[in-house]
Amino acid sequence: MAGCNSSTSGGPSWAVPLGRRDSRTANRALANQKLPGPSDTLDVLKSSFRNVGCNDNFDLVALSGAHTFGRAQCRFFRGRLYDFNNTGKPDPTLDRTLLKQLRELCPQGGNGGVLANFDVKTPDVFDNKYFSNLRLRKGLLQSDQELFSTPGADTAAIVEDFGRNQNAFFKNFVTSMIRMGNLKPLQEIKGRLD
Repeated sequence: MAGCNSSTSGGPSWAVPLGRRDSRTANRALANQKLPGPSDTLDVLKSSFRNVGCNDNFDLVALSGAHTFGRAQCRFFRGRLYDFNNTGKPDPTLDRTLLKQLRELCPQGGNGGVLANFDVKTPDVFDNKYFSNLRLRKGLLQSDQELFSTPGADTAAIVEDFGRNQNAFFKNFVTSMIRMGNLKPLQEIKGRLD
């Protein structure tokens, strides 16, 4: 077992089983095909999680919580700011103050590579503030905000729980990371690098 540690940024740590082989290079086309997109609806997110063997509620919400840390380029959320779902209007689930700030950072026709923090409260700390942000309609990506703002979503109660209880988030995040790490690992002969 090797350790995985997000505790240097305030997050949990966990043991990672050794012996699986992962790629030595990234495959952008495959990632774009297999990973959820920044504008996905909750139904699409749930389907993509089920299709790989993760559950579509706790795994989905817990792993999305990794967005408590890091940044996204304007190109991945600009549609929410100006033309949500081809309406010519901003996403109605986006907080108006955050909308104004993001429009200043990411003007229409501006540089799509400009970075914005996923977490507006504590962008460099792995904590549960991401979930508090969603409750305040301050999720950066549409796919994040969908977890809380989709009417009737079973994920909203999990967002509420993780927003109130950081230990519950950390525990479920570790469980979901281990589960995701065990999806179809290459092992033994297939896993050897010769």
